[in-house]
Amino acid sequence: MSDIKAASATDGIVLLAKRSGPTSFASLGAVKKALGTKKVGHTGTLDSFAQGLLVVCTGRLTRLAGNITEFDKTYEAVIKFGQETDTLECTGAVVKETDLPSEDALLNALSQFKGALMQRPPAYSALHINGRRASDVARSGGDVKLPSRKITVYDSSVIEIRKNRRNLVEYLHIEFSVSKGTYIRSLARDISEAAGSSGHLAGLYRTRIGNFKVEDSAGFSRLQPFSIDRYIARKTGELAEASREEYEQSFLSEIAAGKQPFSEETAVLCGFTPVHLADSSADEDAVHGRPLRKKSVAEDVSALPDGALCAVFSTSGQFSALTEKNAGRFRYRFVIS
Repeated sequence: MSDIKAASATDGIVLLAKRSGPTSFASLGAVKKALGTKKVGHTGTLDSFAQGLLVVCTGRLTRLAGNITEFDKTYEAVIKFGQETDTLECTGAVVKETDLPSEDALLNALSQFKGALMQRPPAYSALHINGRRASDVARSGGDVKLPSRKITVYDSSVIEIRKNRRNLVEYLHIEFSVSKGTYIRSLARDISEAAGSSGHLAGLYRTRIGNFKVEDSAGFSRLQPFSIDRYIARKTGELAEASREEYEQSFLSEIAAGKQPFSEETAVLCGFTPVHLADSSADEDAVHGRPLRKKSVAEDVSALPDGALCAVFSTSGQFSALTEKNAGRFRYRFVIS
């Protein structure tokens, strides 16, 4: 029993504010140290130059990570026009230079990038080509041809437009709400081209994953302000980079205090329907992964559509399994034994 208690003590969800600079993987080190576990997994990477929200699953809940990656996301982006880089962001080498767009041309281009779209992912990405990461193929000089895929831009909102002395657009600060699998770098490239120019991401800030918000994350107060001015200052060396020390005790304490158990409220935040096992025999079935039927749960689930994801809680209120409703039964995604 003590082993079970020790395991469950590290089970949870941590909202973590990643700073610009470290990789997403490196940023998990603070979570491992704060919670005393090596079993952590994030639900979608952020490039090293980007900042913002990482939803981190810990302990046995790392198995939830694959489901949370499917959530919609919201980003703020700063796009610099007139130059395209090989990586489509600020760390890459310039491969194209063009004139800057006018504001009218930019606004007209933005109007074309809403709703369902086909998007070509960047060559420098974690997608795989014949078993190799596309980014590894690109860095070794290989030809990367990734097929376009369907994405959705639910909404976009211009925050600030910065022009030069000729009244042409140099920078754009914009917010996007998008479906999973959307590359904001590719949006920056495609919007720039549609405006008759070129461009790349100067900065990226993820503010929302599903119902999780960056303001509720550990380390939020450590993030740099996100604005066009910040990236102009960084480029000219006028902005001191924040310390990269990730293990200050106050930060570790904030992570530990912010770990969320997988409660019914968290399940709802994740987009799952909480259901409760009807009796002790159903508890035993769930623990051992035996089939669950409608009578196994206390709620009337007849109105739930096939494919609905249900977070199953035991009669004592403990999270037991993630299931998918299918023809009156519950197919396990995974079981917490």
